[in-house]
Amino acid sequence: MNLSVPSGGKEIPLVDVRAGSFGVRGTGDTSGFGGLVRRIELPAAAMRPLSGWFEDVVASLEIALQKQEINPDAAIERLVVAFDELTIFIQREHLSKVMRTLRDEPALRFEMSMGVNGVHYPNQVDSELHAVYHIRSMTHNRQIRVEVTAPDSDPHIPSTVDTYPTNNWHERETYDFFGIIFDGHPGLTRIEMPDDWVGHPQRKDYPLGGVPVEYKGATIPAPDQRRMYSR
Repeated sequence: MNLSVPSGGKEIPLVDVRAGSFGVRGTGDTSGFGGLVRRIELPAAAMRPLSGWFEDVVASLEIALQKQEINPDAAIERLVVAFDELTIFIQREHLSKVMRTLRDEPALRFEMSMGVNGVHYPNQVDSELHAVYHIRSMTHNRQIRVEVTAPDSDPHIPSTVDTYPTNNWHERETYDFFGIIFDGHPGLTRIEMPDDWVGHPQRKDYPLGGVPVEYKGATIPAPDQRRMYSR
């Protein structure tokens, strides 16, 4: 299923269509907004040249990769500029070398990683899992995002701990909550949930579950047992 839709000559990835106030599935919508339908779209790819120092960063990265005999077109999947921030989408097989280049190249010097976060888009076929890195250059006072995707069927992304040691616990947390397996991580075990926990609770397809709660003499059903108010 191809959810991308064209807009002004650009491809905008349509990752989901959600109904109701919260877009929950598999349980009653207690908000009363069952008729509300929202399209969840990712920002469109940016056109070159980019504005300001964004273009300088991308051009410097391309030159540095070429020096290492890495084809930038193969390593860089697409560029996005949204909310005054540059996001560089990287093919996962090139992530390790790209991150090291972003850290070590004098024109780039993104020395600090602020961590890695996971995102799950169940309807974005073959790219359901996203790992998002915020990296900062103390030398040049800049910050960018690096994003990598992997399919649910093969949730493997190279670890960045060798380049950014502070990502150790962040990768463990992303694995714990989203199920992304960071290949090469020195100790990829759960960090929040118990070791024997089944599943990854921040994925969109994880069941809400829950237990009834008593409140002032009344019992509030668990989320997956509540009645539907919008039908």
